[in-house]
Amino acid sequence: MNKLLEQFKYLNPKDPGTWPVLPKLLALIATLVALVAAGYVADWQGQVDELAAGAEQEAKLKDEYKGKKQQAVNLDLHRQQLREIDNSFGALLKQLPNKSQMDALLVDINQAGLGRGLQFELFRPAPQETMKDFYAELPVSVRVTGGYHDMGQFASDIAQLSRIVTLNDIVISPAGKDGSLLAMDTTAKTFRYLDDEEVAKQKKAAAKSPAKAGAAKK
Repeated sequence: MNKLLEQFKYLNPKDPGTWPVLPKLLALIATLVALVAAGYVADWQGQVDELAAGAEQEAKLKDEYKGKKQQAVNLDLHRQQLREIDNSFGALLKQLPNKSQMDALLVDINQAGLGRGLQFELFRPAPQETMKDFYAELPVSVRVTGGYHDMGQFASDIAQLSRIVTLNDIVISPAGKDGSLLAMDTTAKTFRYLDDEEVAKQKKAAAKSPAKAGAAKK
């Protein structure tokens, strides 16, 4: 060990050629390590980062390919499901009356209550419909008096109408001094589908809304 350490004494940095073998070897190794480190920092690090990014992009593209391949394999199934959805939607749409049938539907609601012996104290359609994407909603404020079971049968009759009608916000309270009668306050909502002209107006209004919102922000 002493002999090895002796080789590092009195080294002349200006004349490395006179150095003993061990210091020369260590100096060579240190130079090589420094060159490798400098090359990594100056050039190789960027290439390594690019390689890692490329590997990540490759994995992402493979996942996208697998997803699109799965969609392509199930394309016929998706088309069949879409046809079934269209058919179901059409069947539901047929349960909504058009504008000309709304008056008849309101009469059906009234007749359903009278047919169960209920007395209408209030039957007031809203002055204006609420427009949705492809249908309009008309709330009707209703107040009827009668027996509890008659009210239950009335609600059942409404549910069995060929057109869609819902009873909302139902409140039942005693009516009369003897308590034999009850009063039911509810909102009957009826729905109708929009014709082509009304749908076009809805789409036009929806297209204008974002533009107005953007102008208001400016």
